[in-house]
Amino acid sequence: MAERVTLTLPDSLAQQVHEVATLTQRPLEDVLLEWLTRGSMEPAIASLSDTQVLALCDSELSLQEQTQLSDLLGKQRENQLRSDERSHLDHLLQRYRRGLVRKAEAWKIAVERGLRPAIG
Repeated sequence: MAERVTLTLPDSLAQQVHEVATLTQRPLEDVLLEWLTRGSMEPAIASLSDTQVLALCDSELSLQEQTQLSDLLGKQRENQLRSDERSHLDHLLQRYRRGLVRKAEAWKIAVERGLRPAIG
């Protein structure tokens, strides 16, 4: 059974949701639901073991995803993307961005735990 919830979003988050919804041509509710679902499935980095934190520090898109991302970005530059390719590109970019954020969070935790040296 679904439950309706009313939220007041901070301006910066509301702007991000609007941008993603516009870029992906999806309703705001769908974008928010996807974000909430993804967030509930990813454990907090601080709760991970040292080994898991270090693995996250070194994580990257798979070679296949990197190749697809590169190819799709090239097609986008040349204005040759089909709608299904645009959707796939949006998905890959979301995974890439989310991965970078989680990787940065993992580095912060790794430095705090003395697992990695501070950068810079």
